[in-house]
Amino acid sequence: MAHIESEISIEEKLKALYELQRVHSEIDKIKILRGELPLEVEDLEDEIEGLETRIKNLQDECKSLESAVSAKKNEIANANALIKKYQEQQENVRNNREYDSLSKEIEFQTLEIELCEKRIREFTAQIKAKKELIDEATRKLNERKQDLESKKKELAEIIAETQKEEEALLKRAQEVEKIIEPRLMTAYKRIRSNARNGLAVVTVERDACGGCFNKIPPQRQLEIRSRKKIIACEYCGRILVDPGFVEENK
Repeated sequence: MAHIESEISIEEKLKALYELQRVHSEIDKIKILRGELPLEVEDLEDEIEGLETRIKNLQDECKSLESAVSAKKNEIANANALIKKYQEQQENVRNNREYDSLSKEIEFQTLEIELCEKRIREFTAQIKAKKELIDEATRKLNERKQDLESKKKELAEIIAETQKEEEALLKRAQEVEKIIEPRLMTAYKRIRSNARNGLAVVTVERDACGGCFNKIPPQRQLEIRSRKKIIACEYCGRILVDPGFVEENK
């Protein structure tokens, strides 16, 4: 690998870096065209998942409350059966003490029925409130699903329009990367990731850096035009190339 790299001149390395930047900038334009759509799709998918979980939890809570209502109704039925039984027993008591004892049991079961009815009313009110929340969440879920379908369709159309172009650019980028030594490739990627506009390689424009627009001394410009070494902007760190590369790459 070292032998191959030594055969590549600085000028060829600079040309390769400029070409790679040009290709990456074209890929960036495609991503800008897609805009925020991929993130919007992801956010909608997350929101839909959250709403579906919320609806399921509310439905489970409703089922638990409905089971509790059924249990209370069974308790009422049992209490009524006991009251009937005690009332029948009262007809055959031998003394007042037995009669009073049965009366207390009837009174206790009557209170139990009232308490169960109160709980049923509370549970029924909770079920109603939860069902309203389910209806609201379901309406919102349906809206979000429609939004997602629309965004996915929009994104798919843009991807379909740009896919072939992007694939060709990515293939070209891979070809160019092969002739750039790993150390230089690492530096390029680092500069590009730190640059707000994704520009790691820029030309000198009007005696200034094409990235940060700080002035470049005449002597430095001569060195850049000579294409004898790789020169970075002392202000922003971007790799500077001769403006002649623009014409050569047209």
